[in-house]
Amino acid sequence: MKVGINLPVMVPGLTRELVRQWCRRVDSGPYSSIGAGERIAFPNPEIMVTLASAAAWTERVKVAFHVLVPPMHDAVLLAKQVATLDVLSGGRVCLGVGTGAREEDYRAVGATWDARLLSRLESSVETMKRVWDGSHAIDGVSRSVEPRPLQRSGPPILAGVLMPQAIARAARWADGITGFSFGPSPDDVRMRFESARQAWKDASRPATPRLVTGFWFALGAQPDEQVASYLERYLAFMGEGAGRALAPNISARSPAALRDALLMCRDLGADEVMLVPTTSDPEEADRAAEVIASLPRG
Repeated sequence: MKVGINLPVMVPGLTRELVRQWCRRVDSGPYSSIGAGERIAFPNPEIMVTLASAAAWTERVKVAFHVLVPPMHDAVLLAKQVATLDVLSGGRVCLGVGTGAREEDYRAVGATWDARLLSRLESSVETMKRVWDGSHAIDGVSRSVEPRPLQRSGPPILAGVLMPQAIARAARWADGITGFSFGPSPDDVRMRFESARQAWKDASRPATPRLVTGFWFALGAQPDEQVASYLERYLAFMGEGAGRALAPNISARSPAALRDALLMCRDLGADEVMLVPTTSDPEEADRAAEVIASLPRG
């Protein structure tokens, strides 16, 4: 099982130097990927620019969208941006996509929030793939939209979907799933992995799905407060006090607990786990690296 890590993009006070330090520590550590998730109406850096910086400051790790929200964007422009990043990163892009869960993000960019988000996500993915292989025709445009991705068939696409019905639909167009679990909860992770395996089988896909999950963690000097403060800010849309009320559900608040959570995900069949930090302190990447190094091989 591989272990990647997100940049702390949802933590306030992020600077050029902090991002650079995170990138260099991650690239020199035991990590497989460096990632970021997308929000709009939130004090976080924009995902495409942030991951372009990560690509420039790293040489080895995959550059992971965890998760990009195509229904908020023009699919052709998005295809060009992702392909450009794949070229400039040397073919290291992995594209997680989803519908997002915040109506206010859609409103902020003038995009439509409706009951057809999954269908629109699927349409965006289809358009991006056709742009990448040169088969997408655009009225009044005589040339194809390039560059083509460096990865021959385009970056691998993982569906950021959580429920069995959405996972079943993703089996038609995705290479796997990229989920998230609050705890992490073994029941959550198991359900999504089993749903994906069954969906890929039902869809007669020749390959098994790539199974990725993620969760929050805290290894600082005051992990309980670190988690509570993070969730209070990030989950403010759920109402006052909701974040702190949910904080006790986050189990990975010590090296031993993080190790147990990683082993649980491995035993359930995860191909990769994406750790999501709750602090901008770059030493958090080093602390998690020590835990990863302690995992038994195999």
